[in-house]
Amino acid sequence: MRTRAPESLQGKVFEKMRLNELKSPKGARKRRRRIGRGEGSGRGGTSGKGHKGQKSRSGGNIPPWFEGGQMPLARRLPIKGFKNPNRRAYEVINVSDLERSGLEGDVTIAVLRAAGVVTRSRKPVKLLGMGEISRPMNLRIHAVSETALKKIEAAGGSVELIK
Repeated sequence: MRTRAPESLQGKVFEKMRLNELKSPKGARKRRRRIGRGEGSGRGGTSGKGHKGQKSRSGGNIPPWFEGGQMPLARRLPIKGFKNPNRRAYEVINVSDLERSGLEGDVTIAVLRAAGVVTRSRKPVKLLGMGEISRPMNLRIHAVSETALKKIEAAGGSVELIK
């Protein structure tokens, strides 16, 4: 669908616009400052670098993290904490997860994995005591907390630790 030109432009002949003839409007482009081109330019002499010092020399750039020779922040801060290289990371499940899964009887890690309670294959499994359990079950897992052990035994079950 074609639209009509406004009446003020009707009957006028226009040349096609060419990309190579486009120009920026006056004042849209600012000329760059040419540094070090004589005293008359206002940026001669030291060329805006001041007098002497590392930053006035050629190749005298310093990295942004340099703190002028004072002890760097990363080395001033104290080393906090301790990372135990012998730490044993467990996959944690709760008593409430066992209740929700609907498992009963003898429950091993393979049964927990098949039920979708345990997902990571490499980590040992630890049972924590959050939630309640009503069904008795005989668990064979790597570790158990005291509260979880009490809840399992109160429901008529047992826990056997494996290595």
